[in-house]
Amino acid sequence: MEETVATRFLVLSDTHGDDFHLPSGQTYDVAIHCGDLTEESKLAEFEACLKLLCTIDAPLKLVIGGNHDFTLDTPMFKRKLDEHSPPLEVELVRREYGDFGHARALFDAEDARENGIVFLDEGTHQFELQHGARLTLYASPFTPSKSDWAFQYRPAEGHTFDMPEDVDVVVTHGPPKGIMDYTDARYRAGCADLFSAIYRSRPQMHCFGHIHEGWGAKKVHWRLGIPEDDQTHFTAIDNDKSVVLENLAGLQSRKFDTPERKVQKATKAKEYTDRGYCLAAETIEPGEETLCVNAALQGTDDHQMQLPWIVKLHLPRSRSSMPTHSSSATMKRKLSVGKEGASKKIKGEQLTPE
Repeated sequence: MEETVATRFLVLSDTHGDDFHLPSGQTYDVAIHCGDLTEESKLAEFEACLKLLCTIDAPLKLVIGGNHDFTLDTPMFKRKLDEHSPPLEVELVRREYGDFGHARALFDAEDARENGIVFLDEGTHQFELQHGARLTLYASPFTPSKSDWAFQYRPAEGHTFDMPEDVDVVVTHGPPKGIMDYTDARYRAGCADLFSAIYRSRPQMHCFGHIHEGWGAKKVHWRLGIPEDDQTHFTAIDNDKSVVLENLAGLQSRKFDTPERKVQKATKAKEYTDRGYCLAAETIEPGEETLCVNAALQGTDDHQMQLPWIVKLHLPRSRSSMPTHSSSATMKRKLSVGKEGASKKIKGEQLTPE
């Protein structure tokens, strides 16, 4: 049996440029932000998010984009400018949003890297962590939509989530269809293609956000051997063996709750709020179970704050005996698929030809 290392994660999403108060006095091996770093994709919001990430006591902080972060998606940024009528003043755009590539360069800058911040493009990434574990992670910012936001695809066209079978953690902006994706409008907003990919890979953890009202965590127990054309949340999940660790329905008072139930919910919610996080320390059976975490911090009410998740997993021990920490890097990284930014200076394509 492969030797494992206990690994502590902080998982958050959908901060939307707000100044959230994260748990104090906590340390982590890895922090993960699942996208929607901003509300309007302005430089000031990205800078606020970077400031928030720098307060987290973790040697490695992994970040993906979300649909609100359109300046990280240069083709969409260009499209929004081209379609705006009347045309926007170039200097105004540059002051608020930067040149093409400017927002992304903030995450590739030396200060961000020295604080362990790594922006992930879509693909598979491998990290040799400082405490001796090896993390294989798949990341994707893409969500289905008929609107014109960042990192999106038309639902009818679908999207290929090309994740390997040996992945430990999957980080996406949106949820898979049928898992913590139920909206206030009473429909499931998750992605069926993503669900099938998660079912095939069955990682230890899949974390995401996007659907704010879907906040919570669930340990999903899989039914094995489901044919590819029948892999849905109805057929592939053994609900009798799956466990909801927490969700908003378990914390917020509902119309038909008894007085006793309302008190129980209020007491539990206060305990979580005083602590500053929710904890998922469940034992996960590799290949049979996946911990699914919707970590959206912004509630459906703009003034409502939801809580981040602290997750404890056991990852494979690194095969490398080499040191994994230096003054300019917090891990030894191998990139299997996707791209890695390497710029130390903030550079971007000009909005107009020079």
